[in-house]
Amino acid sequence: MTDDLSVALEEFLRKRGIQTDFIREALSTFVHLIMEIEAKQKTGASRYERTTKRITYRNGYRIRAWDTRVGRLELRIPKLRRGSYYPSFLEPRRRAEKALLSVVQEAYVHGVSTRKVEDLVCALGLGGISKSEVSRICAELDKEIRLFLQRPLTGRYPYIWLDAIYLKVREDGRVVNMALVIATGVKETGEREFLGLDVGLSESEEYWTEFLRRLVARGLGGVLLVISDAHDGLRQAIAKVLQGASWQRCRVHFMRNLLAHVPKTAQQMVAAMVRTIFAQPDQAAAKAQLARVAESLRPRYPKAAEILLAAEEEVLAYMVFPPEHWRQIHSTNPLERINAEFARRFDVVGIFPNREAALRLAGAVAQEQQDEWLVSKRRYFSLASMAKLYEQKALINRETALLAAGVS
Repeated sequence: MTDDLSVALEEFLRKRGIQTDFIREALSTFVHLIMEIEAKQKTGASRYERTTKRITYRNGYRIRAWDTRVGRLELRIPKLRRGSYYPSFLEPRRRAEKALLSVVQEAYVHGVSTRKVEDLVCALGLGGISKSEVSRICAELDKEIRLFLQRPLTGRYPYIWLDAIYLKVREDGRVVNMALVIATGVKETGEREFLGLDVGLSESEEYWTEFLRRLVARGLGGVLLVISDAHDGLRQAIAKVLQGASWQRCRVHFMRNLLAHVPKTAQQMVAAMVRTIFAQPDQAAAKAQLARVAESLRPRYPKAAEILLAAEEEVLAYMVFPPEHWRQIHSTNPLERINAEFARRFDVVGIFPNREAALRLAGAVAQEQQDEWLVSKRRYFSLASMAKLYEQKALINRETALLAAGVS
């Protein structure tokens, strides 16, 4: 019962010539009746009723604005002396919102919440919730998210993107920065999929290696290109676990690193020169242009020229794949929107009470993103372009086999 209720009620009364003001009043009366019934179930008794079945007592009301399609309603939500009550028609339906609420509650009951979290708990009327109730809520969510993060991966995933963002977690009485590592991919059918995530102390080679091996154990295979930032530990893990896959260094991050070695006054000019490399029609032309640009930069900016030459293979790796895919596979930009959503949810919490809480919220956000991709039924890459990818791959394999056999 959410806005669908108000829409149906509005349509019903509109056909009978009843004005919106009356609709709003009718909806208000209806939802307050629902709250009274639910509050009775929570307390075990009606208002002012004397009974041995009473669990707790009411403690006034708190006012909350509820925006509906017939206008804003001022809800008088019953408060309880012990425990908490939240109307069912306002109960967050989205999985990530439930996970966020559970993390906020967990932070609060463990006494590690920030002022922002404490204010949110008070605003929601959750201050009286018990640790056992929070544990029950968390256990239910953790089971669902664990199933999602451990589900089998089927088919081939020619492209995968890897990235990490940092968050604050309380561990062993200290607040530490931890890495949330993220993996998404595109299947051979052209559809995007959230492959996995995990929370760890750092982006070390050992950690990335373990993470990638778990993905492979779940069925990840057929990887042709990995797109990520130039993190040494990650690069070594990719070479160790995803043998045979090419690596594309994120072009956006590369440009930032390159321009850091150029004076600000010249950065715009140098960036324009470097972009001419990526405007070439194929990899051979791009490599030739890269050599020319590096030669032009060498007299005034030798360090930038050196970095550009050293990165030739890793920043142009995407150009051996179909041009239809270039815009999406030359950087980790496809992960930016997802990272922004993680950051938005994490900002509410501030400091996570433990790793499990961080993984719960991150997993819920990832699962929602996966659901959106499935519901939209939009392919990230067309079937025709994916067929072109595998035709091109088969041709390369044949040429390689002939060269190995000594056939010209």
